[in-house]
Amino acid sequence: MQFAKPPTTYDQQIKILEDRGMVVPDHDRARHYLSHLNYYRISAYWLPFQDGSGTHQFKENANFEDALDCYVFDRELRLLVMDAIERFEVSLRTQWAYHLAQEYGSHAYLDQNLFRNIRQYNISLDKLKSEIDRSHETFIKHYSATYTDPEYPPIWAVVEVMSYGQLSKLFSNLQHRKDRNSIARIYGLDEKIIVSLLHHLTIVRNTCAHHGRLWNRRFTFTIKVPNHADNVLLNSLRKDNTKYIYNTLVMLEYLIEIISPDSRWGERLTGLLAKYEIANPKSMGFPDDWQKRAIWQKHFD
Repeated sequence: MQFAKPPTTYDQQIKILEDRGMVVPDHDRARHYLSHLNYYRISAYWLPFQDGSGTHQFKENANFEDALDCYVFDRELRLLVMDAIERFEVSLRTQWAYHLAQEYGSHAYLDQNLFRNIRQYNISLDKLKSEIDRSHETFIKHYSATYTDPEYPPIWAVVEVMSYGQLSKLFSNLQHRKDRNSIARIYGLDEKIIVSLLHHLTIVRNTCAHHGRLWNRRFTFTIKVPNHADNVLLNSLRKDNTKYIYNTLVMLEYLIEIISPDSRWGERLTGLLAKYEIANPKSMGFPDDWQKRAIWQKHFD
């Protein structure tokens, strides 16, 4: 079938929404947001307001402002999630480099014997070397100007220029489980949990970086739920309905409390949920009793 749909103006887009039953109380305001957000981007946020008939008709009283609030909530949620992922990423970089340096020396990352899958290791190393060669960081330039052997800087320097994906793959590919566990124990978790967490957070991070939707989104790769861990964490995670962002948020709050105990990240998150009631925590996998679960309860005492 040949595509034959003509482009629509902002006013035509508003008329389409109204013809399908959506209330658009302020056309000028709607036109403004459609001109800056793109109809197809914001349309993901009004899907839950449709009647499910497959005809794109909206439920009674579906309102453009409610869909817009869901979008704004999601944008603020992405910023919060990226903040937490960044803190964990910086922490893990530090722990990974410190452990390998202490155990195997300053250039441990160049020893292929420390990694399980040599093919994957070589791919990761080639990408890392490219990052180093392109880097304009002062400490990288200083090493290159000062030393010739080894050719590349020590692990505590290169860890700062590798991508999050490279860090995830190099951690997961470590040959010895004891090395992965030595790092994972800093966070009170088994290495298998950290491996799954790194994979999952790579997806979440990429979603945020490309302005994708976290609200009401189902993830195909989820965090492995631990059987043995801190009771606060175990009593707050869900073992069912794990495809949504809820368990991710629990894990990030748990990690932030270890990495930055004075952080108000969890308070900011619960405040955001209270500010945008239309976002409905259930649509993100939150259980009915989430406010009473150990990791969140302190924010409601």
